[in-house]
Amino acid sequence: MNKLLRLENLKVFVENREILSGVNLEVNSGEFHVLMGQNGSGKSTLALTIMGHPGYRVEGVMEYKGEDLKSLFVDERARRGIFLAFQHPAEIEGVRIIDYARLVLEKVRSVPREKSYDMVVEKGREVNLNEEELKRYINVGFSGGERKRIELLLALLLEPDLVILDEPDSGVDVDSLSLISKKLHEMQRSGKSVLLITHYGRILQHVEPSEVKVHVMRKGKIVLSGHRDLVRKIEEQGFDSLFKECGCDE
Repeated sequence: MNKLLRLENLKVFVENREILSGVNLEVNSGEFHVLMGQNGSGKSTLALTIMGHPGYRVEGVMEYKGEDLKSLFVDERARRGIFLAFQHPAEIEGVRIIDYARLVLEKVRSVPREKSYDMVVEKGREVNLNEEELKRYINVGFSGGERKRIELLLALLLEPDLVILDEPDSGVDVDSLSLISKKLHEMQRSGKSVLLITHYGRILQHVEPSEVKVHVMRKGKIVLSGHRDLVRKIEEQGFDSLFKECGCDE
């Protein structure tokens, strides 16, 4: 497998406060990684750092396909194949989903405008969004599950090499959760790499257990890594018990 993302002793400061305290992580092409941890452990900060949040000061190694990410702006990272689905997608009044999706296709993937409309409609069907729904304003009046399916639509359109999802299972119904799980598995099996932030193992229902790599964060670091059974252990014991067991609570 080709090394896609390498983080070594990654530190992140927000207004001179250290949020990430030396993260080490490697993601190869076609791998499925799960990031778990208590609220405030640094999971979302890590996702935003990889995507290029402009308000963060970053130290350490952050390489993508062997290239230093720290010098690249958000749009440049997107063009190189990094995608981030937000935990709380914003409402954008006055901007239609289909217009935004077409613009993204044209700017990031250089898709001709005359082809982008049909591409968006076709992919929309895959995430249960019909043509009329795609003409609505972005996330205005949409449920949690619909908002997450819009994020998933953008990921399918952009075909990124690295898909980062920040709690896509938050606030979604059972059907949307199953759809998201299936699509993530399809992406991974097609050679895409997935970095999934979640609190629950249920979103992994359609992912092959042997293909899942699990990492647990605490106080801005990855303190424990394992496989699918680690998710079950967290759900049964909780984080505090797990940290005491591994000596990670010191």
